[in-house]
Amino acid sequence: MTEKGRILKSASVIAFITVISRICGYLRDQRVVLLLGTSTAADSFVLAFRIPNLIRRLVGEGSLGASFIPVFAHALRESPSTAWTFARRLFWIMAVSLATVSLLGVIFSRQVIYIFTLIGGHRANWELAVYLNRIIFPCVFFLGLAALCMAILNTFHSFALPASTSVVMNLTIIAFSCAFLYRPILRWAPEPFRSPAVALALGILVGGFLQFAMQVPALARRGMNFSPAFSISDPAVRRFGRLMAPGFFGMGVYQINFFVDTIFATSPRMPAGSITSLYVADRVMELVLGSYAIALSTALLPAMAHQFAAGKMSEMKQTFAFSLRIVSFITIPAAAGLILLRGPIIRVLFQHGAFTPTSTLLTSRALLFYSLGLPAFAAIKLLTPVYFSAQDTMTPAVVGAWALGLNLVLNTLFLLFFARLLSNGSPALASSLAAYFNLAALLIIFRRRFGLLGARGLVAALAKMCICAAVMSALCVYALRISHFDSLPHFLWQVLWLAGVIAAAVAVYLGLARLVKCEELSELLLLVRRPEPVESAALRADA
Repeated sequence: MTEKGRILKSASVIAFITVISRICGYLRDQRVVLLLGTSTAADSFVLAFRIPNLIRRLVGEGSLGASFIPVFAHALRESPSTAWTFARRLFWIMAVSLATVSLLGVIFSRQVIYIFTLIGGHRANWELAVYLNRIIFPCVFFLGLAALCMAILNTFHSFALPASTSVVMNLTIIAFSCAFLYRPILRWAPEPFRSPAVALALGILVGGFLQFAMQVPALARRGMNFSPAFSISDPAVRRFGRLMAPGFFGMGVYQINFFVDTIFATSPRMPAGSITSLYVADRVMELVLGSYAIALSTALLPAMAHQFAAGKMSEMKQTFAFSLRIVSFITIPAAAGLILLRGPIIRVLFQHGAFTPTSTLLTSRALLFYSLGLPAFAAIKLLTPVYFSAQDTMTPAVVGAWALGLNLVLNTLFLLFFARLLSNGSPALASSLAAYFNLAALLIIFRRRFGLLGARGLVAALAKMCICAAVMSALCVYALRISHFDSLPHFLWQVLWLAGVIAAAVAVYLGLARLVKCEELSELLLLVRRPEPVESAALRADA
């Protein structure tokens, strides 16, 4: 199989499992909003979850792997025994560090909550948030170690098991959201905090433990030894340490920007439920971002790390350009669809129980502005690993710092001068604009450092995608005008209408892509074609 085919196959395995995880995540989020709606309890739960979740996502969604995989892959080429010694030492260094962070997070929970909220954010029940944060924060220990296990397995192109751990975590939280579990839990909770949010917090903690425990046997079979070992003088550990801090920031700038959005959403200028609306909108957008952009990024990094270690720079650039075209082929029409169908999507997915039409309006506004930045968010997920594969984590970190600064400035300006116009959508718009700045800067530096990328061919491919997406968007607009979705009487009819419009839009987009001969469509079809036997290919070559 060619390198392109292997990357696509690996990405598709990850994407398939990720889609299952996102579906479970949707069911999880639906349970949350069904039980809590966009109430102050919901804002407290999201706020308490966001703080350790930021650490989890910085560590777990490629950031740790981006620093670890290039070093581990290089060590494997030189000496497998040395590589495993490095992995074992790093495991125990991380275990001690994460245990310390978790303990401090529990002890200083009140200070953590107050630091990460705007003074005067009066609507959230901060006491409940402090209590929930104490329950959730220890999961940082398990999720950090799970991320290291995932990075080791990914280096060996083992993606299915690590990706499936998030499914187990979501199922665990769903189980804890059911009455047979959360009602007994509420009996021992303190009187002021007897909310289903307490059971959900416990579900997160148990799910984090399972994410780590599931991967330990697979690592042991690969050759990992878990006996205690500490050494900060190990050259590989030091190299990882130099890459780690800027790597976390460069790879996790999207998550940091989203966390900044959450802080601004606590302002009294924002309507009640703004924190939850941003969270739900982000979850909907990540159904696309996570299902293929992050999946492709996860499969891309080990391939490019091995190419760089072998000195194959031209092949590394071709791998990146190919991946960028593939992910753009998916995210450009997805962004258009989310923008135009945001109202029906949110209504069908979440408008149940305590999630009211007002909640749908708030969330739809946030989804509009997040969706505008979807192509940039996805491209950054692919571009950053190019630098990391060359063991350069500083450049994405510096660019990310400028993007974070821009996000802070835009959030402040929007909050002070456009709060009435943009409402709870202003943090999402600030993040999207900062993402495009981040992408442009990284591409300019990439061009200067690595040389030509084939910009003409890339622009031509993007132009075809935009034309196809524009025609698809016209279909969505027409469907909205003639359907009167809001007047459909039953939930089943709403589901059928939304599914039908999405299916028709996808068919139109793919049909036009075939008509204008988008190469990305034929490359994606490699996934469903049977591999050609080596013998027949050789005979044809001889002929």
